[in-house]
Amino acid sequence: MRIGELAERAGTTTRTLRYYESRGLLQARRAENGYRTYDEGDLRMVRQIRTLQDFGFDLEETRPFVDCLRAGHPAGDSCPASLAVYRRKLGELDTLIGQLQSVRTEVGAQLARAELEASAEVPGGPEPRCELNREDEER
Repeated sequence: MRIGELAERAGTTTRTLRYYESRGLLQARRAENGYRTYDEGDLRMVRQIRTLQDFGFDLEETRPFVDCLRAGHPAGDSCPASLAVYRRKLGELDTLIGQLQSVRTEVGAQLARAELEASAEVPGGPEPRCELNREDEER
């Protein structure tokens, strides 16, 4: 198949495929007329790359999966190097989840404090100044 068909079947652009080729992730063969040609194995590689990128893997992290497919394995994640990338990515995700949980706890605490202060009546105290009340003060 030619590059346009590969792009369409893989759900990407020809520009992206050329970029993958420039990074050594995709290897085009050339027909006699000079056009790039690809086969079903190339489609499988591009789909593997796209799936991993959808999961948040950067392009270089996809290389072990592509190499695994090139080596003739039926799946890009059946090689030790691919498994190592999965493990490293899970560690990164666990760290991010922990950070997000911490931020969520802080935001929840700030909300609870703000709601408590907003609901507390301060006898004889000044009205809180809000941007929306600024017109009232100018009159």
